[in-house]
Parts: sequence; C-alpha cells; structure tokens
Amino acid sequence: MRILTHTLIAAAALVVATPALAGPVTLKANPVDADGEVTLGDIFDGAGSSASVVVARRSGPSVVMEAGQLQSLARQSGLEWANPRGLRRVVIRNVSLSPVNAPATATAASSAPTPARYAAPAASTRAERVISRNDIVQVVYVVGGVRLTISGRATANAAAGEPVSILNLDSGRTIDALAVSPGQAIAGPAARAARAAL
Repeated sequence: MRILTHTLIAAAALVVATPALAGPVTLKANPVDADGEVTLGDIFDGAGSSASVVVARRSGPSVVMEAGQLQSLARQSGLEWANPRGLRRVVIRNVSLSPVNAPATATAASSAPTPARYAAPAASTRAERVISRNDIVQVVYVVGGVRLTISGRATANAAAGEPVSILNLDSGRTIDALAVSPGQAIAGPAARAARAAL
C-alpha cells in the first residue's frame, strides 16, 4: 500500500511539473515584434495560452535565434515546433522595419515561392549605422524562387538602405549588397529594387 501511495504521489508530481502540450505550432512567415520583447506568439501561429511567454529581447532592428534553441524554449512552454524546413536560424524584426513578404529565416539554401520584396528604409539625414567595417554579415540573395544566404566580412560602414561591399571569405570575391539591419544585407534583384525605391 505504501509503495502504491509513493507511486501515485510521484506520478502526480510529474504531471504538475510537465507543461501540457498545446499541440503543434507553425512558424510565422515573417515573425515581428513591436515592443522589443519577443514572445512565442510573435514567432508562432497557434501558440495559444503560451503566446505571451517572452523568449528573447530585441535591442536593435532585429534579433536572431538559433532554431534548436527556439524549439527547446517552445517545448518548455508546452509547444511543439517540428521545424519541417530544417531551418538553422529565425530572425525576428521590428514590425516597422520588417521586409515585405520576406521569410524571416536564414538558411544555407532553401526554395521560396516568390522573390522577397524589401521595404525601402525611410530616408534620414542621420541614418543609424547597422553594419560596421569588418563585421561578419549574412547576405541574402533571392533569384528565380531560390533563396541563398552567404556569410562575409563588411568592407565599410553602412546604415540601413545604404550599399555595402561584402567580402566572401571562402571565395575571396566581393559582393555588392544593401544593408538592411545589424549583420544582415541583401543582394541581387531584391537589393536593386530596394535601392531604386529610395
């Protein structure tokens, strides 16, 4: 009888300590937040009662979270994200600076149904620097429905919306890009379209 009682107490404690699963959630196509406190509801559709759980704080235009870390944080709150596309990182941006219809995930290579379109940053006489010389920058190149991300070193300072040359450390080639947020730039047709809109 004593063994049965201890077993029931242990089982009850386990139930209390384990968050109830709220079912699977889906990553939003373009996660954004407005107040600097990134919640599960900002990142996932279907977060339910866990939507208000804060998982990161954004001090600049964007914050980058590792996909594995995000899965773990979601699981701790009773949510299950399968990461079906095998993403490595998720970028959450300030809602006012967010690219238009651009997936907010950074991957080595992934297909996208349509090329990303980026909103042109507002013109400013004193633009805030988002990339500094020698920073390691993720450059996103979208063409023909394919999205590639390349890492390189910035050769100059740049504010959002300004051109910046990025040195690809693997090939030694320089990429003409457009700065969009700290450590992030775009190249190719999306960069040309954003530059033309300035």
